[in-house]
Amino acid sequence: MSNFENRLQNAIERGKERAESRAQADAALRLNEKEAKTLHATYRLQLSNHIETCLRRLAEHFPGFQFETIISEKGWGAALHREDLRITPNRRRSSLFSRIEVVVRPMTDYRVLDVSAKGTVMNRELLDHVFYRPLEEADPLEFQELIDSWAIQYAELFSAGEADG
Repeated sequence: MSNFENRLQNAIERGKERAESRAQADAALRLNEKEAKTLHATYRLQLSNHIETCLRRLAEHFPGFQFETIISEKGWGAALHREDLRITPNRRRSSLFSRIEVVVRPMTDYRVLDVSAKGTVMNRELLDHVFYRPLEEADPLEFQELIDSWAIQYAELFSAGEADG
């Protein structure tokens, strides 16, 4: 074998070894499947409790809202909803639906912590948020602050809608 051929073969082997060691290092850094599920479940429980607390407190300020716990294929969290009847001066009636729903979505193959919020005020969807972070980088406090801000935003939107009505 020529000198070039030997050097080429050695370079190829070194490249393969480097790629293999990089893959092993990446695998060691990533959570294994069981650890990821456990971590997601821990965050899910912590955040769904926080969601319930926030929405219950929100309902205290707006009588008429019905609270519901959400445990479904969509995720875990809570929702508030209410229906109001509006009667105009010419005696026309209309039903006005308001709802806020905040859930922690189930873990997927992408291994992210994912929270979503949707809000409707008097038949108008005015709030639609999604926030996620890779599970390894997720900070539950960051998520809790966002959930708080979404609930506060909904309270402001509902108050404004109520005043317009």
